[in-house]
Amino acid sequence: MKMVVCGYCAASWRRCVVMSLRLLFLLPAGLPVRSQGESQSDNKQMDNITIRQGETLFLSCSQGDFVTHTAWLNRSSILYAGEDKWSVDPRVSLVTLNQDEFTIKIEDVDLTDEGQYICAVQTSSRPRTTSVHIIVQVPPKILNLSKDLVVNEGSNVMLMCLANGKPEPAIGWRMLSPSDDSLSSDSEILEIPFISRYRAGVYECTAANEIAVDTQTVELTVNYPPSVSDGRDVGVTLGQRGVLECEADAVPEADFEWYRDDRRIFNGFDGIEIEDAGAFSKLTFFNVSEADYGNYTCVAINKLGSANTSIILYQIIEPTSSTLLQGPGAVQDGNSGTSTVFTPTCLLLIILLQLLLKF
Repeated sequence: MKMVVCGYCAASWRRCVVMSLRLLFLLPAGLPVRSQGESQSDNKQMDNITIRQGETLFLSCSQGDFVTHTAWLNRSSILYAGEDKWSVDPRVSLVTLNQDEFTIKIEDVDLTDEGQYICAVQTSSRPRTTSVHIIVQVPPKILNLSKDLVVNEGSNVMLMCLANGKPEPAIGWRMLSPSDDSLSSDSEILEIPFISRYRAGVYECTAANEIAVDTQTVELTVNYPPSVSDGRDVGVTLGQRGVLECEADAVPEADFEWYRDDRRIFNGFDGIEIEDAGAFSKLTFFNVSEADYGNYTCVAINKLGSANTSIILYQIIEPTSSTLLQGPGAVQDGNSGTSTVFTPTCLLLIILLQLLLKF
């Protein structure tokens, strides 16, 4: 059989390379293949080569003396036969071809380049092959990730993250902002049952293998109805400026309404200014009158509900000049309108004197 093959080689080296290799690898293990002169062919298996996707692969084999033909093959396809390039792939090129070495390179290696490569050498006496298996490692890449979500408080939430890579990446979830180590998962799915407003934030999916790490984030917004802080009563003197403040916590942000009894107050009404800024609302009186004193209600509203609080605007009476002159022990003379000031020590002496007079 070998003599037939070699005779065919004289007519077509390219066909001979493929046919000879097929014969060499299809024959049962341990069965000798002999060339003319009963010489046995040499088959050498190199250690596997592991390379990362995108790098450049160099394939090299030794030549030796009296080499007549040589070729590099990928599975059953010839890449190079001597100096002749058979591959149509522009990434494949010849590096070195001389009596000692036959080297080619494959740039920008991809997963499709993985597999067995064979260097076939035909000498004047017998063929020789060197084979090597190429393993291509691929960094992880997240391919399918849940979109940013807006949910109502109390809903069940499921976040999904799918990735590929070689070796297969490990996938995990964690709450990134605000950071919460208690909320995490070591799988593709993160489930959050009956979500509360405190679970809103940014969640990070991580896909990692020994090559690299890929991360992407999902923002989770939790809607909830307003809650209003207790109102603080405000005291103002007549003619002065007075400000009532209201604060509400809600998602989405609340709209504010102000009421005096059952009557709604609008901006600019009776010289009153209403200013809303995010979670805060202010009701400002620029010149408080007697009619302004009373009970006011702040109502915060969003699509999920409402809440309110009451604030009292009350009057502070300014002290008069005569009041300022009177100390805490002053006694008013009802006839003259004048006052006599008695200190605590003086009062004590008067009481003792009255007790002595009784005896």
